[in-house]
Amino acid sequence: MEYAILGWPEDGPTLRLDHEEFSYAGKFVMSNSGKAVARQDGELLAAIAFNEDRTDEGTMWLRYVTVRINRRGDGIGSELARFTTGRIHERGYRRVRIAVNNPFAYQALYRAGFSWTGEETGLAELVLEYPAAQSPMKYQSGLDVFRDRDLSADEESFLAEKRGSAPPSPR
Repeated sequence: MEYAILGWPEDGPTLRLDHEEFSYAGKFVMSNSGKAVARQDGELLAAIAFNEDRTDEGTMWLRYVTVRINRRGDGIGSELARFTTGRIHERGYRRVRIAVNNPFAYQALYRAGFSWTGEETGLAELVLEYPAAQSPMKYQSGLDVFRDRDLSADEESFLAEKRGSAPPSPR
């Protein structure tokens, strides 16, 4: 697997993704965010868009994470998030944040070393941060927020499986 930063926000990189294969495909053609990708054998498998926090110059936000439909659940998104976060820290940013809107993304970002801050956005997203202290209670309280929502059968099953479990170990 190859991971790469295509460009930083100030570089204005764009990326065209097939909207049938990738969620949020239209967000990656915008040039106001940095882009990172995961490729295997020349095939694009995942992408992340990121930019600086408007009020805290020491914070970078991962804005969109997308994984090719047929590769979801393989850990590629977590690994790309970890790679991107490492490069962001190398550039001097103190922390990286992301807002997630589903329990699968929540779990994937925990695997990348993020933790729920206890904050939510006005868009019903949970804010996760790296670095952050891992806490089984905080992990479960974040899952509880999702449990109180209208969920798909897959999400309900996933949350039932995770009830009472410890946070996943970062890979």
